[in-house]
Amino acid sequence: MTKPSEARKLRIVQWATGTVGAAAMRAVLTHPEMELVGVKVYSPAKEGKDAGALCGMPPTGIKAVRDLASVLALKPNCVLYMPELTDYDDVCALLENGINISSTRAEFFHPGSMEPMIRARIEAACRNGGATLHSSGSSPGFITEALPLVLLSLARRLDLLTIDEFANCIDGCSEEMLVGIMGFGETPEAFAQRPFYERDEVFNHSLRGLAEAVGIDIERFEVSSEVALAKRPVKLHESTIPAGSVAGQRMVTTGYRGGTPVMRFRCNWFVTEELDPAWDLRGDGWRVTVEGDTPLDISIGFPIPHADRQTTLPNLTAHRPVNAVSSICAAPPGIMTTGSLPPVVARLG
Repeated sequence: MTKPSEARKLRIVQWATGTVGAAAMRAVLTHPEMELVGVKVYSPAKEGKDAGALCGMPPTGIKAVRDLASVLALKPNCVLYMPELTDYDDVCALLENGINISSTRAEFFHPGSMEPMIRARIEAACRNGGATLHSSGSSPGFITEALPLVLLSLARRLDLLTIDEFANCIDGCSEEMLVGIMGFGETPEAFAQRPFYERDEVFNHSLRGLAEAVGIDIERFEVSSEVALAKRPVKLHESTIPAGSVAGQRMVTTGYRGGTPVMRFRCNWFVTEELDPAWDLRGDGWRVTVEGDTPLDISIGFPIPHADRQTTLPNLTAHRPVNAVSSICAAPPGIMTTGSLPPVVARLG
């Protein structure tokens, strides 16, 4: 595992420079204990561009590359691995070369839920390179693991943990994400044919990791979903979705213990609040309720001016993986969950 001396900054490579990757790169460039030493991109149009230009910062002198060998040659302490798709060959190559990984990829939230052969391969790479892998973000991540762990530190009995997420997706997502991936604007019939298995599993895996951390055995998960339709046309970024098309989607994943619900995550994602049927919505944020011997009701909102939303919202996902780097570099080799990783403490000075 590549560890810095106390006098040296952590050497970081940013892997992928999409919306979240660019936000992470900005955080590294302004971090007092980190040094950006490289950028890995996929697009030929981005190759050779300065890192600053790729994230809206002043020039850095660091040019983006597309090949793995150039990243390995930099010998970074950690790679911020944030591509759209996971390449296990790349992940294992990094780990085998002693390079720690802080990621947003959902495949790594709960090792026990991974495909056994892939898990074994990655754990072997961690052992061989003495490196550590951890995945985090805002949701799943902070709201499904980090915050509940703190809240449940007050409890000795949990009856039901419920996490509600509210998100007007327009400012936080690209047109491609809204239409092509999330399916806003489709007919209910077309939307029902979409495969949402991976999305559902992401939250199941995260909640299962939380349950294991606090000693709760989840016997099974049940997932349900519903949609609401736009009452009138809704402008996204470039396109407008028609009235009567999908403008709200709600997914509920519930973990059961002894036949009784014990953990639940409910997402409420929408592009307008004028929905049919009407939903009880609130502004972007989360509500967490704890039922048990220490009842709690926590609401978190995002008081972001409208003009700043597109630049600020990605920070919610990008900053925790950046702040986790020092804990990852200090951890033993392996795939670390939120419950097993040393505490993530932001260095803001």
